[in-house]
Amino acid sequence: MARIAGADIPNEKRVEVALTYIYGIGPTSAKKILQTTAVDPDTRVKALTESDITRLREAIEEQYSVEGDLRREVAMNIKRLMDVGAYRGLRHRRGLPVRGQRTRTNSRTRKGPRRTIGRKGKK
Repeated sequence: MARIAGADIPNEKRVEVALTYIYGIGPTSAKKILQTTAVDPDTRVKALTESDITRLREAIEEQYSVEGDLRREVAMNIKRLMDVGAYRGLRHRRGLPVRGQRTRTNSRTRKGPRRTIGRKGKK
């Protein structure tokens, strides 16, 4: 496995797809990186030469914030929203959808599995 930007990328995949395994790089960014470094997108990671890998590494380091730095930046943005007391920060704190989705039904990804509330009745 080649290690680029602190992430292992799989050997058997095409370079274009393998780059998307790095947090912060999607399909569009991967294509741009391959164009600037002049690496063929159809080659497999295991077939890359050491110079190709170095060019990719350098291009990613100078143009993109990825992996640990990006995760830290996103976490700090969310923390800032919560500290300021913004509406979005409150939604993050309560574990509810942040972008205006309905919560009466759906939103199970954010709220987690349903918790049944005990029923009151005669015994």
